[in-house]
Amino acid sequence: MGKKKPVSYGDLHFNTQTEARAFLNAMLGKYDIGDRVSAADAVILSSALALHPDAVQRIGPGIKDFSVRSADFGTKCFWVNRIDGTTQKFSHKACV
Repeated sequence: MGKKKPVSYGDLHFNTQTEARAFLNAMLGKYDIGDRVSAADAVILSSALALHPDAVQRIGPGIKDFSVRSADFGTKCFWVNRIDGTTQKFSHKACV
């Protein structure tokens, strides 16, 4: 059995990666495709995205806000909307 790894998104702390992943799954579930993520959730999502293995490429020139859009295979995922008007999808599962 592997060692539990704590995860923090700003002031929000989880004892395990499983708890953090479940939190982000629940956040994604609150939104429909086409919705813009609330300002409060965007703060958490910004901290989560900073832990993504490709954070620099995903964030690009900076984060304007986040939205939920369609992804591969009929699923939905978070998209970062950058300050330069470009967008980039990312897997929240990679942010733990």
